[in-house]
Amino acid sequence: MSEEQRAIVGPVDATRIPRYCGPDTFARLPRADEVSRPDVLVVGVPFDSGVSYRPGARFGPGHIRGSSKLLRPYNPAQDVHPFGVQQVADAGDIAVNPFDLSDAIATIQAESEKLCEDGASLVTLGGDHTIALPLLRTLSRLHGPISVLHFDAHLDTWDTYFGAPYTHGTPFRRASEEGLLDLEHCQHMGIRGPLYAAADLEDDRTLGFQIVRADDYEVDGVRGAVDRMRARLGDGPVYVSIDIDVLDPAHAPGTGTPEAGGLTSRELLNTLRGLQGLNVVGADIVEVAPVYDHAEITGVAAAHVAYELISILAANRT
Repeated sequence: MSEEQRAIVGPVDATRIPRYCGPDTFARLPRADEVSRPDVLVVGVPFDSGVSYRPGARFGPGHIRGSSKLLRPYNPAQDVHPFGVQQVADAGDIAVNPFDLSDAIATIQAESEKLCEDGASLVTLGGDHTIALPLLRTLSRLHGPISVLHFDAHLDTWDTYFGAPYTHGTPFRRASEEGLLDLEHCQHMGIRGPLYAAADLEDDRTLGFQIVRADDYEVDGVRGAVDRMRARLGDGPVYVSIDIDVLDPAHAPGTGTPEAGGLTSRELLNTLRGLQGLNVVGADIVEVAPVYDHAEITGVAAAHVAYELISILAANRT
């Protein structure tokens, strides 16, 4: 079937069916089994066995989906119809073992490989940040070394917690050690808060990352941050990994490891729009823990982040 012949199925029409009705999929999009050859799949990974502080991110995918019902089909900020120029569908959740972290990581990798078999890009809803490692393993097999654009309050390049090598604070160290990353083109955004030691920053540089701090947004503004981001990422495949705690707790209270002094939701969304034209091959939004949320503040922010990422994939497709 040619692109001209393929009928793209979009979200439920909100002028006919109220937003609080209809399917519980992301943005009320069709399920993956209701469409042919999706271009983008939204998939949940309800897993938080890798957290080191407050649990609850296993309920993040459902919360983000519930908070996405108000999204509309045209994105004026990017001048694109993200659900109209590409087939986007909700692939449901990957069921992972909550008691065996290694088994969970293996399952996420195996299931993400299946979802990508026909060329679909994944926008993954976590879950804690541990899930980034198996997703990067999948993408590295498809694309070679990956440039990671990592939005977070924390580096997530630590070695172990309590001797455990796989946690939500270690995925990018393991990914670097495994040769999954393009060490010349990885970038942290929004880093802030206390560290264990100055050596954390030295290790981070060795593992392939440069840093745009949350404080840099105050000095250089969004434009300065975007310019540094684009200069660092280059032309290769880019994976965008967004821990919702990159936002200040005022903008995302519903997360497990909040840090004061973070980005506003407006700063984050505008930074993501700066990815137009780059080779984005996948993304995740993680660490949304709804039990700590208020009035869906965090869920709405995460839903809009996913919407901007899907819009980037659409803009780069046209």
